[in-house]
Amino acid sequence: MKLRDLFTPDTVKLEIDSDSKDEILKELIELLELDDKSEAILFKTLKRRENLGSTGIGKGIAIPHCRSLVVEETRLAYGRKSNGAEFQAIDGEPVHHFFLIVAPPLEVSNQYLPILGKIAQFAKDPDIPEKLLQIDSPDAFLTLLEERGA
Repeated sequence: MKLRDLFTPDTVKLEIDSDSKDEILKELIELLELDDKSEAILFKTLKRRENLGSTGIGKGIAIPHCRSLVVEETRLAYGRKSNGAEFQAIDGEPVHHFFLIVAPPLEVSNQYLPILGKIAQFAKDPDIPEKLLQIDSPDAFLTLLEERGA
């Protein structure tokens, strides 16, 4: 399973408009194109997860994630905020790159944790945050994932 296969150009947003954590989460959720009720449920679930501890892993990267009945299969989205946003990351720095993961509560393939690990591994590469800031299209984002074997 490759990360590249779990994203589409429609689930990549290269300039998040929002500045607050809540609004950023809502903007990421919108990329999944769910109905309004599902979006509201997903937002509450992600907020609950963030209240346990920020998903900002440092180096300008956050991986908000949760399990929810609003999806039937694992769904991913990527959003970028070039000038960064406060997200209570573990290093205290602004977050520029947001990788959203939503998985169903029970999934036969059990991809949720491996996907979380793959994104963290991809993001740990020292030049990835800078490369993500330089991409100019959703297709360039997908190509970067492909080039890195992610």
